[in-house]
Amino acid sequence: MRKIDHRPKGERDAYKLLYAGFVAAPIIAEFDKFTVKGRHWDRYLSDDVAEKLPVERHTFMQGVGLIEIAAGMLVAAKPKWGGYVVGAWLVGIVANLWTKPEYRDIALRDIGLALGAVALARIAADQPTTHRRVAELPT
Repeated sequence: MRKIDHRPKGERDAYKLLYAGFVAAPIIAEFDKFTVKGRHWDRYLSDDVAEKLPVERHTFMQGVGLIEIAAGMLVAAKPKWGGYVVGAWLVGIVANLWTKPEYRDIALRDIGLALGAVALARIAADQPTTHRRVAELPT
């Protein structure tokens, strides 16, 4: 049976936009860490954190890239949980960037992204599930 979505069109559209953005953006941006040679992602890592790492800064940032690709895939599979994971990850990025005054503008942008990720999770929690039948939906 076909499922019926009774949510307002604006809410459905907001969900689709947030979902697409939080699936695509982490995967595309982090894939860039491995393919584009001109970018210096390493500079965004806090010097205090980098000094305590058991690996080189660049190696650590590549690991971060893999985690962020996984986060995008988690959002694709389970947006209800993935949105919270990405939101928390972004708060960690904000904390890291705040230690570098020249990147505080990026930190503020990432606060907005974290809020968007949590909004996605909240909207996803209200998504109709695929196992419901039309007869089971509230009228």
